[in-house]
Amino acid sequence: MVRTVIQIDEDLCNGCGNCVSGCHEGALQLIDGKARLVGDNLCDGLGACIGECPVGAIEFVEREATAYSEREVLDRIMPMGENTVVAHLQHLKNHGMKNEVHEGFAILTEKGWDAAAIRAKVLGAGVPIAPLAPLASLAPTAKPVSELRQWPVQLRLVPPSAPYLQGCDLLVAADCVPFAHASFHQDFLAGRVLLVGCPKLDDNAYYAEKLTQIFTLNTIRSVTVVRMEVPCCGGITQSVKTAISASGKVVPYAEAVISIEGKLLPPR
Repeated sequence: MVRTVIQIDEDLCNGCGNCVSGCHEGALQLIDGKARLVGDNLCDGLGACIGECPVGAIEFVEREATAYSEREVLDRIMPMGENTVVAHLQHLKNHGMKNEVHEGFAILTEKGWDAAAIRAKVLGAGVPIAPLAPLASLAPTAKPVSELRQWPVQLRLVPPSAPYLQGCDLLVAADCVPFAHASFHQDFLAGRVLLVGCPKLDDNAYYAEKLTQIFTLNTIRSVTVVRMEVPCCGGITQSVKTAISASGKVVPYAEAVISIEGKLLPPR
């Protein structure tokens, strides 16, 4: 079957091992000083490892690959203990893989684990999603005001020499953030120039190169990165930091992380 899995550029990989510990399925190992995917069936294609790679050596590819197997993943990680299993199932839940989560509970029950306790930890970890309200009840009491200052906003489309970049306070946002955080415009966008991108679906090496051009050609007063809490979103943080370093500029940097429930998380 053709599906999305990760691919590692061995020439770029420096063997740091960050991706190995960042993979919730145990699909990666350090072998001969390089990170390697040890089984297509262990890769869920969600890309948590991508945000952990400091050199941009991991990307998504569509290719012929063995189907993901929750049973084989659990066989691999169960010896690592309950906390690892819970973290894995929460990871699947946070990415909408409900069938695999419930399959995992069934497998744990079959293997004699206390699946009810693990279920409580996994499903009790988030805020339940309320049913959609009728459209008639959604009428706002006051119309919100857009704080957007320029167009386009997609990082791939913004020219590095765009005049609005010169002397600006820059906001680099993962493109899920404005949908998750209800007051994005008021909390983050006001007074800033916006660039958005998806570090999971796009090329982070390209992002780093484009941002390097922006920092090199312009005097950027400050840069704020806003990303989601999911690990794969960390790629956008790495792209910005790489670009600042490559430009040789000193740019004040700040970062904010949004939970999957849309809340601003405390600084780490």
